[in-house]
Amino acid sequence: MKRILVPTDFSTNAYSALFYATRLFQNEECHFYILNTFDVNTPVLTSRIDTSKGDLLYQKLSNKSQEKLTETLHSIVRDTEDFRHTFETISVSKKLTDTINKTIESKNINLVVMGTKGASGVKEVLIGSNTVKVIKKIKNCTILAVPDEFDFKKPVEIGFATDFKRLYTIASLAPLLEITAIYSSNIRVMHIHEEEKLDEIQEHNLKNLKENLKGYNYCIHWIPRYTQKAKLINEFIDQTNIDMLCMSKYRHSLMESILHEPVIKKIGFHLSIPFLVIPELN
Repeated sequence: MKRILVPTDFSTNAYSALFYATRLFQNEECHFYILNTFDVNTPVLTSRIDTSKGDLLYQKLSNKSQEKLTETLHSIVRDTEDFRHTFETISVSKKLTDTINKTIESKNINLVVMGTKGASGVKEVLIGSNTVKVIKKIKNCTILAVPDEFDFKKPVEIGFATDFKRLYTIASLAPLLEITAIYSSNIRVMHIHEEEKLDEIQEHNLKNLKENLKGYNYCIHWIPRYTQKAKLINEFIDQTNIDMLCMSKYRHSLMESILHEPVIKKIGFHLSIPFLVIPELN
């Protein structure tokens, strides 16, 4: 059974991400954990004088969190009554990324699904500030970021952007290949080349990737670097009608270089399709 963690701030976008995940795995047996974290900010002086105020605030926020989670649970159960899905809610007064990491470990989570925009609705933020924190700080689990109010569409065309600087094993490609197998997807491997040719390591990794993709429909696109990488990826998505983008995350990866591009820090990386982030395996 697939175990999926979906953090929520009770925004429409958060529910859309949950809804998308249930549709993506509608024919799979899944157990969903719907997580809400809330922050109790009690002033230090107040807490020393009267801890009851902090206790009251905690109880109030906890009750609200539980109430909203129950509403979300009823909605998603109603929306997925024909699927082999089960749901469980978690309400915790701790930091989001810490809680996600602990839950991944304690519940043996396979996938974390998040909306790319929180309740604040600030469009200029890089695919949602909480989403970015999660992508940066979650190391041992695949993450799927779903755009704001994204209507489910079968991921028939999946873009896999890579720099060929890491060796891809079947295990590391598993999250991508699982979805590919479900939908008989076409994998479009995208490489932004900055040098005239690949070095020996890249050549070896490319050969290895081709071996691991045998039996799947795939093609390789060589894209010359003439502008910001984020812009090139967005252009590639539009031109080839990509339904889902996949990238690997590791030190000095293509994805890391994109997140550090000046244009990203300034205007954000506005993806219009779901974004699958594969972690580096330990």
